[in-house]
This record gives sequence, structure tokens and C-alpha cells, in this order.
Amino acid sequence: MEVDLEIDVVGLKCPLPVLKLKKRIEPLDPGSVVKLLTSDSTTLNDVPNYCELAGHQVIASETTGGQHTFWIRIAG
Repeated sequence: MEVDLEIDVVGLKCPLPVLKLKKRIEPLDPGSVVKLLTSDSTTLNDVPNYCELAGHQVIASETTGGQHTFWIRIAG
């Protein structure tokens, strides 16, 4: 999957991953795809909830070895 921006917030605890996601995607065009890498298990709920509220779409997510990866399409 082609990604327009990768954000690595591994090691940060919520709410920092969601706050950094929100700030970093502000300049992106609608339809852009972001790959978000996290390690805090609370992001499994927080990231999809934030995306739903903001109108963004979680295209896919996976967890491997304690790292959570989200692919998010920016609302337009």
C-alpha cells in the first residue's frame, strides 16, 4: 500500500500518539494515506475512535510483537 506519511510514535503513551497524529496530518490532502506505528495498547481503541470522530478511515490495522500499525485515509 502506498503511504504518503509514516508517523512513528512507538514508546509514547496516550494521549500523545493521537495528539501527534492529529498535528502531523493537518497539512495533508484529503485521500492521503498515513501509516501510524504505536506501542501503547490503548491506541487500539483511541486511534479508531479519533478517526471516527474526525471522519478519517482506518483502512487496516495489525499488531505484531507488541507494535500496532494503523493505515489511515485522511478525510476529504
